Amino acid sequence: MRQRMMRESGGRPQERHDGGPGPAGRDRRADRLADRLADQEEFSRRTLAAADFPVYGVAAGPARRGEALAAFETCGGELRWVEVQSGDWSSPVGPYVTVRTYRPGAEPGDALPELEDVVEDERDRLYEQLGIDEGDGPGRVRALREWITVDGEPCAVEVHEDRPVPDRGPDAAGPVWAGRLRVGGLTVTVCGRGVAPGGVELGAIGDFERHLNGRTELLRDLASRRARRVPVEERELPPVVGLEAHREVIAQSIAESAAIEAQVRVGRTPRLPRGLRGDACVVRWETAVRQQMRLATETREEAAAAVTSMVNHLNRLSQQTQWLIGTPAGEAAVEEVVRYTVFASEVASLPAQRAWERLWRERPGGGAQDREEHRLAEELWLAAWERWRAGRG
Repeated sequence: MRQRMMRESGGRPQERHDGGPGPAGRDRRADRLADRLADQEEFSRRTLAAADFPVYGVAAGPARRGEALAAFETCGGELRWVEVQSGDWSSPVGPYVTVRTYRPGAEPGDALPELEDVVEDERDRLYEQLGIDEGDGPGRVRALREWITVDGEPCAVEVHEDRPVPDRGPDAAGPVWAGRLRVGGLTVTVCGRGVAPGGVELGAIGDFERHLNGRTELLRDLASRRARRVPVEERELPPVVGLEAHREVIAQSIAESAAIEAQVRVGRTPRLPRGLRGDACVVRWETAVRQQMRLATETREEAAAAVTSMVNHLNRLSQQTQWLIGTPAGEAAVEEVVRYTVFASEVASLPAQRAWERLWRERPGGGAQDREEHRLAEELWLAAWERWRAGRG
C-alpha cells in the first residue's frame, strides 16, 4: 500500500461536491476535511513509529525548512520506504528537496526507479500542484559526480541532471537533479531543484512530528486551492457545433494511447505527457458529454457512458489495427462511430458497432471461460470491421 500526498488531479472530473452552498455547507465540508486529515495524520504517525530502519532527511542547507512527510509505501505490513520533503514546495525555483530512504536490503538494481523517472516525478509534482508544465521528456541531460554530506561526512554520489531546453517557455524553472547513494546499508534517493547537491546535508530523522504536521498543513493548503476551482460541470463553456466535440475527445484519447505505447517501445516508464493532462482535457471531455446530452437527448449519466464507450471503442481499434490513424478508412470509421454514438444511425459499419456494444457490455470477469468468451467476441468485432473495410472497395 502506498500513501501519497494528495495532489490535484488533471484527469477527468471525479470530485464529489456535497455539503451544499452557503456557510453551513462550507462548515460541514471543513469539518469533514479536518476529520480526514486528522485520521491520515494519526495513521502516518503509527506507521512511522513502527519503522525499524533510520529515515533520512535534510539536516542543514538552504532547503532546511518546510519539512513534510511526502509519501511512504508498505507491503504485507512491512514499511518499504519513506520519503520526506523540505524547502519551498510552492515555488518552481525552490529550493526544494525530497529524500527517500529504502529499508535495508533494497539494492540499486532491485526495481528501484531510474533517476530519470525520479526527475520526471518531480516535474509531475510541479504540474499537479502548481499547474506549471516544464515540458515532457529529457531536456539537456548531464551525468555528474557530486558530493552530498550525510551525518557530517561527504559521500560521493552519481547525479542525473535534467535542464529544460530554452524553447520550453517561461514556465521552465531550471534544472532538476536526482542521485542515489548508500548510507550504512540503506539506499537513499535524493532529488532537488534550486539547490546544488553539494548544498544538501542529510541526517537521520529522530522525531517525525514536524514532518507529520507539515504534511497536514500542505494537504490543507492543496485542498483549499482545489476548493477555489469551479467544478467543470458548473462552468459556462463556449458553445460547440455539431459533432466536433466528439471528434476532439477521440483525437485526445488516441494521442494519449499512442504516447504511452511509444514510451513502452523504447523502454521508458509509461507516463502520460503533461500536455495531454490538465484543465483543457477536462473541459474537452465535459464539452463532449454536454453535446451528447443535447444531441442524443440523454441524461448526464447516459451521455457520459456513451462517450466513454465511444472513446474506448476507437482506442481499442487503434491498438488492434494499423489503419485507423492516418488513412481514409480510419477517418470514415471515426465518423461512423461518432454518428452511431450520437444518433444511433444506420451506418455501413453497423455490425461492428453492435459487436462492440456486446464486447463492451460483457467485459470479462476473472474466470477462464469469461476470458475465452471475451476473446471470441473481440475476434467477431474485429472481423466485422475488416468486412466493412473490404466493402469500401
